[in-house]
Amino acid sequence: MAASTAVLQGLSSPFLAGAKSSRALVAGSKAANSVAIAPRRFVFVAAAGAAKKSWLPGVRFGGNLVDPEWLDGSLPGDYGFDPLGLGKDPAFLKWYREAELIHGRWAMAAVVGIFVGQAWSGIPWFEAGAAPGAVAPFSFGSLLGTQLLLMGWVESKRWVDFFNPDSQSVEWATPWSRSAENFANATGEQGYPGGKFFDPLGLAGTLKDGVYIPNAEKLERLKLAEIKHARIAMLAMLIFYFEAGQGKTPLGALGL
Repeated sequence: MAASTAVLQGLSSPFLAGAKSSRALVAGSKAANSVAIAPRRFVFVAAAGAAKKSWLPGVRFGGNLVDPEWLDGSLPGDYGFDPLGLGKDPAFLKWYREAELIHGRWAMAAVVGIFVGQAWSGIPWFEAGAAPGAVAPFSFGSLLGTQLLLMGWVESKRWVDFFNPDSQSVEWATPWSRSAENFANATGEQGYPGGKFFDPLGLAGTLKDGVYIPNAEKLERLKLAEIKHARIAMLAMLIFYFEAGQGKTPLGALGL
């Protein structure tokens, strides 16, 4: 019932309704170095006063095509590239960044899987599922149905959490965990949960007396590195698709 309520609230949110309250997202992003601390919770908001970077640094003209006024450089990896004006509305901008992160993370996992899978088995990635010697030779219908069911469940929870943050870190939402705290957002930033479960190596924080404490400086550096690698991986996947259409593989194109 709570999930259904959150979805209904999301449908009437500024993201879809375009209400004036969406401007609050901009106001929040302009707070410089603000830190909100609650028990076992840490929120870091990066300063937006840094100099804007351009995707065409040598060009000093072009208006919003080169230097969009709605992008202030506060987002990690923001180089002012938005020729279609998709991020004019702050609420849409927040959603597009969330989508970019998710697609980029899947692309990075896919690129590694494609190279390792073919190097191990010798089977092209676009034929692996139908290979007789595959670990789990499912039919296309079974594979598609299973993926839609599992991914639909995960994505629906992410959708609800986007409009109602932390609503999914409850016991019933994580039946395999004895404590919902392992799946709570430890950084307070959308898309970067951190914590003992999502940052087990402590790359962006440290554990002190069993409590995960995020490191703002490390987190900002890793967010920039992640979005750069994510974009490269998405471009790589696009190239892999074109190669697959010609019956070629990434390793084959490299002569390996």
